[in-house]
This record gives sequence, C-alpha cells and structure tokens, in this order.
Amino acid sequence: MNLQEYKIRREQLQNAELSFRELCSCCLQPQFGCYCKEIERIDPKMKVVILIHPIEVKRRIATGRMSHLCLINSHLIKGQDFTNSQELNSILNDSRYQPVILYPGHHSANISEIPLEQQKQMFSSEKKLALIVIDGTWATAGRMIRQSQNLIDLPRVCFTPSRLSQFRVRKQPAPECLSTIEAIHQTIDLLKPVLQLPEAWSEHNKLLKVFDSMVERQLSCIRDSYDHPRVNTYRRPKVRIA
Repeated sequence: MNLQEYKIRREQLQNAELSFRELCSCCLQPQFGCYCKEIERIDPKMKVVILIHPIEVKRRIATGRMSHLCLINSHLIKGQDFTNSQELNSILNDSRYQPVILYPGHHSANISEIPLEQQKQMFSSEKKLALIVIDGTWATAGRMIRQSQNLIDLPRVCFTPSRLSQFRVRKQPAPECLSTIEAIHQTIDLLKPVLQLPEAWSEHNKLLKVFDSMVERQLSCIRDSYDHPRVNTYRRPKVRIA
C-alpha cells in the first residue's frame, strides 16, 4: 500500500466512525430531544433551590434541571454534602427568606392536610418562602440531607400526591412517587394562598406542559427504535448451550 492509498483508506475509516450527537448546552438533550423552545418561564413568588445529586446531573432527562430552566428566581446547586456551599448558605442566612425543605417523612408537615389558617401561621407573611428541593434517588436524597449539617434542622414539608407520576420513561420506586418537576408543581398548587397567588392562577401548569412533551418525545423515540430495521444489529445472537 503506497502513501496515496493509505491516505484514502484512512479517510474512509474516519468517515465510517460513529459521530456523537451534539447536545444542547442548556437542556443537555440531543437536537431532536431539545425542549428549550417549549420552556415558558414562570414566577412562583418564591425562591426555589434545587439541590441536585451528581448522578442526576449526568442524566439527560433530569427534571430538576428542567424545573430550574422554567422557574424564575431559582437555583440549581450540584453536590452531595452542602454544609459548606456558599450559594446555599447565603440563601439560608438571608433574613428575607424562610427556608423549608420539600421532603416526605414522619417529621414533615403535610400541606395537603393542613387548613389554610394553619398554613398562614406556619409561613411568615413578612418573608419570602425559599423552597429547598432535593433532586436525587430516594437513597441519595436521604444521604444528602444527613450529610449536610445546614439542612438537618430546617423545617420540612410534604404533600399527598393528587395523581400518579407521568414520568413513564423512568421507573418510580412506588406509585405515589413523583418526579422533581411534578413535586414542585403540586407544592405551588397547594401553597397558592400562602404565596398570594389567585386560586385561578395556572401559570405553574407550564411546568407540566414541557414535562409531558419531553416524556412523549422520549416514548416516541423508544417506539421508533424498536421499529428501526437496524435494531437487531445491536443484539448478539442467542447461543444454544448443550
């Protein structure tokens, strides 16, 4: 093989190599799955701080990131132990905010069951609510709170889900478990009076709109992959063992 033949062969091999899909720098989805154009930002009249575990950061369909992109005055902070997080501590130490953690458990106040007057007593009318949301698996979320000394003593709230999760592209550990964006949506819905939002206010439904659109697009891609004629080329033939 002479030099000219070598160059031609090398170019052929380079062109045959797999090319990686370019990801959107904002939502981290490939071009066909990018949902940025569907985002309509809303102001929930509170600060939402999403503490996202490093494992979730790597997931393309992490709904904590999606929530942050949709919510005005929100923060997305990556980590596992937030004890020394300057960004989080600056919010927790700001006298203008009343921080609470959205996390289920025996020590959490169920805002689905608390009457309006009692809710108003729980949340200060002189401070803006700062909702701390833990974005991770159930196991990692528990560790994040236990390891973060600045979170342990914060008051906690939870709710009773009003519907099953529509996150059909990821398996939930239990029927009553919701994705991060669904949980934030229902929290806003339950705290409308506290946030001084009109009962008819429905801007927060835009969270579910972009979420449902993303889920449907992912399901469509899954269905197309099974119909694609090359799907069988990625499967090794079964070997009969005598």
